Formats: sequence, structure tokens, C-alpha cells
Amino acid sequence: MGGNAEVAGPDFSEGVKLAEIAEGSTLAGRVGDEPVLLSRFDGELFAIGGTCTHYGGALGDGLISGGSVRCPLHHACFDLRTGEMLRAPALDPVDRWEVEVEGDRAFVRKKITEPQKQERAATDAQKIVIVGGGAAGLACANELRKLGYEGAIIMLSADSDPPCDRPNLSKDYLAGTAPEEWIPLRPDDWYSDNRIDLRLGVEVTAVDPDGWSVECASGERVPFDRLLLATGAEPNRLSTPGFDRDNVFTLRSLADARAIAERAKSGAKAVIIGSSFIGLEAAASLRKRGVEVDVVAPEEVPFEKALGRELGNFFKSLHEENGVRFHLGLTPASFDGRRVRLSDGEQLDADFVLVGVGVRPRTSLGEAAGLASGNGILVDCYLETSAPGIYAAGDIAAYPDPFTAEPARIEHWVVAERQGQVAAANMLGLKKRFDSAPFFWTEQYGVSVRYVGHAVRPEEIRVEGNLGQRSAAVYYHQDGRRRAAATIGRDGDNLEAELRLQEEKDRTC
Repeated sequence: MGGNAEVAGPDFSEGVKLAEIAEGSTLAGRVGDEPVLLSRFDGELFAIGGTCTHYGGALGDGLISGGSVRCPLHHACFDLRTGEMLRAPALDPVDRWEVEVEGDRAFVRKKITEPQKQERAATDAQKIVIVGGGAAGLACANELRKLGYEGAIIMLSADSDPPCDRPNLSKDYLAGTAPEEWIPLRPDDWYSDNRIDLRLGVEVTAVDPDGWSVECASGERVPFDRLLLATGAEPNRLSTPGFDRDNVFTLRSLADARAIAERAKSGAKAVIIGSSFIGLEAAASLRKRGVEVDVVAPEEVPFEKALGRELGNFFKSLHEENGVRFHLGLTPASFDGRRVRLSDGEQLDADFVLVGVGVRPRTSLGEAAGLASGNGILVDCYLETSAPGIYAAGDIAAYPDPFTAEPARIEHWVVAERQGQVAAANMLGLKKRFDSAPFFWTEQYGVSVRYVGHAVRPEEIRVEGNLGQRSAAVYYHQDGRRRAAATIGRDGDNLEAELRLQEEKDRTC
């Protein structure tokens, strides 16, 4: 799923002519075997590492704009002057390098090891509580410390495992190509080193906005000065007879992925209910393990609603080429523990079943607390709820979409992380709007699709390039304007589409 930044271009340790670095430009090169980007802004030279800290993408292949660089893999963004991480999914900065000018040449020879000076955030908040141990919660805690917040941070997570790289669960981890030590977003000692009180297996049962506290199932009350609700979503389940058995799974947590992997022996038979991204990513991963896979879904074309018929048919053919059998236009009628009976009477052998029929947001805490809701917990563009000091981010947050006139609730990992970062800034009084274009990616059999934007009801879908040759861009138009783009093998086009969307925002709050 990751990428290795290529070591190419001039070796800056041997020097480069100043004339080759124009004002406002960036030159991709290296120092020995390490990729480096050398930039000139306002007459000064800056050098940062050229490898994204998320999955190792080559920043030299990314998009340079406004003094920043966007990674071509998953659109993490870094400051070209300081190396600071500006936007998820990266959580860490890239290295800074010292630039020396000798005559008419610039040299980059060594890294800058001392930490950057960081001003302490001006805030009256002494204790910030985060409910949820997913993407938004972890990103919020990380950003609070990055912004210099020195107060207490308490993370209350119902999960038994620390925050993990959830997109990887249905991809490399389930395929058996990513060891479990890659999955935690942070090592255990990171929490203590950053004075973050992570409490696992803690169920929060109530939020008291007037009393500025949350109540846990244990009876403990935890006070807060600021609160982030980042409770995420839970998988939908089937009420159909037999789908409550021990060999029926959903895939949301690391524990879920472990349990499925234990059953996924070569030659085993799996039936996947639903042609969702989770379902088909899991299908590809299970095939890599040698599991026989049948997919059952009511749609005629996988992903048609999200990606359109052309791209959906491409993925259907890709799965069929890899041995997946589809049973479309059908639903499961029952499961006896060994066979799934379909709505047309056909029976499919199954050693285990994976249900991937979407998720629903965990909004009950906010709703019970009286927070304004509607297809999620309603927030303003600063991600603050109707209760002052209480914020929401991730799958539960319905925020004002700057690209349309409608509230939006987006169930994407990168969106959740970016919202967690914005919520952190606003808890500290920085008044930062959440207005980035939504982004997600899927990878199946080594084919990656990157999608940016949000087209709820596309009226026109245009395909440029050739899907069969795995080089194409699909553009989604709504209300007479391009609202989203999906690309295969055209990462640069996807970055350009993101930048264009950012420049065309319709509204702010």
C-alpha cells in the first residue's frame, strides 16, 4: 500500500547552482541516498526530506502549491519551509536540512536536529477529553501537542486496542502482508511521552454539557474544559436468520481483522455479503491468502452509487479475473453455519461469512445530551456542536459543506483525521475552518483508486483515458460543476483535481 520515494536528481551535498533554483520554485534531488526537496522563497533557501511520513510516498512526484507539497499517494501535505505536517493522513513532519551557500552554489549536507521553536497555545482549557480511539481522536490529540498545548489530554476509547491504521485492516493486514506491529498509529510509549492519558476499554455512557463532564459505565465522571466526540461508526448487521453465528464477522477493529485472519486458511470458503469498499477490499485480501470467495449484493454493479457504472464494472472484472464469484441482484435468506441460502434459492458453501453492508454513525451520546442533530451531530465550520466547548469530528459530524449548500457527513478515514486536527486548533481558539475536499483511496489487487471531492448525486460522469489499461480519470459533475474525481494511475491528475476544488469553494460560515 505504501511507496518508496525514489532517490533521483542532483546530489545536493555536491552542490547545485543557485541559478537553478528560481524564486518560488522547488527542486527535487537527494543527499546521498535520501530524497530531499530544495526550495527558494523570499530569497531564502529551505530543504526538507522528500519522503512522506505516512506511507513513504515520493514528495518529488507530488504537487507544489502555495509553499507546500502534497503527497501523490494519499494527499498528506507538508510545509516546504519547515517540513511541518500541514494536513493528514501524515501525523509527523519530514526532516529539515541545513542549506549552505558557497559562492554561486547551494549545498545540503546535514539534517537540522534541534526541534523547531513552538509557541505555547494561548487557552484557558486545562483538561481536554476525547471520546473515541479512532482516526479523529488520535489526530486531535497529536495536533494539540503539536500546537503547544500543555494541559491534560484524556482519551476514552471503548476499543481494546490502541488507535490503529484502520484502512490497512481490510488491505495488507488481512492479506497477511503487513505484520501487526505496523498497525498501531503510535507506539505505546508515545502516549506517555506526550502525556496523553489513553484509557482503553472505557465505555462513555453520558455527556453532561451543563456539568462539563462525561460519565463512564464504571460510574466515574470525567470533567472537561473542552470535549471532542469522535465515536465513529459501527458496522450494520443482518437480522436474517443465522447471521448471528460465531463464524459471521464484520470488519471494523483490529480484533475483527485478527478473528477473520484466523479463519482465512488457504482453501477455505468465504461468503461476503455486500459489495462495499470494505467487502471488496477484504475479498482481494482473502484471495491473496488462497481463500475461495463469493460476493452477494443487491446491486447490479459494485460501487455504482459511489464511483459510477464504468468504474464499478472495471472492479467487477478485476475481481473475476482473480477468481471471485459474484451473485448480484440477490440478498441472503439464511445461514445454517455451513451454507448461505440466497433469495433465489441458490446455496453457497461458507466456512465463514463477512458482512460488509455499510456502517451507521454512533450518535447516541450526542443526541442524548441534547446536541443538535440531523444525519449526524450538527457542527459549524469550526466543528463545534450546539453546546459551547463540545466538538464533534469523524463519522458522526455533519458539517457545512463548503462546496455545496448542504450539510455533509463523510465516512472517510482522511476526513476524520483532518477534522480531528481542525477541532484541536479550534479548542485552542485558533478559529480554523474545516474546508478541505474529502479524499479516500482503495487498493485491490495492486490497483489503487484515489477519489477526491464529494458528488452525492452526479448528473454526469466523464471518463478520460482507458480503464482497461489502468490509466484513467473519472470526473463527476453535479449542478453543472465538477464535484469529484477518481483516478487510476494518474496521481498527478488527482492532486490537481483536489487543488481545483479547494480554489472553487462556494461558501464559508
